[in-house]
Amino acid sequence: MNQPNTQQASPLTSCPRSTVRRATKRASVNRQVAYTLIDRLKTAHLGFVEDGEPRIIPITAWRLDDHLYVHTLNGGRLSKRLGSGQLLCISFAVTNEWVLTKSAYHHSANYESLVLFGRAQLVEDTAEFDAAFRAIINQIEPGRWEQVRAPNQKERRATGLFRIPIEEGSFKSRTGGPNEDPEDMGLPIWHGTVPAVT
Repeated sequence: MNQPNTQQASPLTSCPRSTVRRATKRASVNRQVAYTLIDRLKTAHLGFVEDGEPRIIPITAWRLDDHLYVHTLNGGRLSKRLGSGQLLCISFAVTNEWVLTKSAYHHSANYESLVLFGRAQLVEDTAEFDAAFRAIINQIEPGRWEQVRAPNQKERRATGLFRIPIEEGSFKSRTGGPNEDPEDMGLPIWHGTVPAVT
């Protein structure tokens, strides 16, 4: 799907804004763990500032090597925002299981999440444009790019493709069963995990 390279062996970088501060034992800067979640979900929430106010937009985001790619209408509102060079916040998250406990307070979720920070760059090279779209289409169904019609010039002009380096961020997850207070263990109430509906 994605060819390994030397960057994949290095951890994600972090600074105060991207460092997990609560339940730090659940955090990771392992690049391969982050890549696995990106490749699985391919749906991100893209945060930015517009007119002095926060905005967040769900968007398809996929990976090729050490970069995220997103596409928009060329010349549209989001395309202009991405092209401005401002710092972006990109998140991926999925709930895998609900954790049911004997007390209302301790109910929880088993989840995986990733928050990245970076700046987008417009892709203008035709070869990179094709490689990026080949990656997402073949990730959805292997070999499909080779079967379908390639984008024509009108479609290329209408598409704003942006590259975001995967450099700074943190992964966080929870796994396992319920955490109970000792005095609650005798309560005749079932506890455990149930699959989340996604």
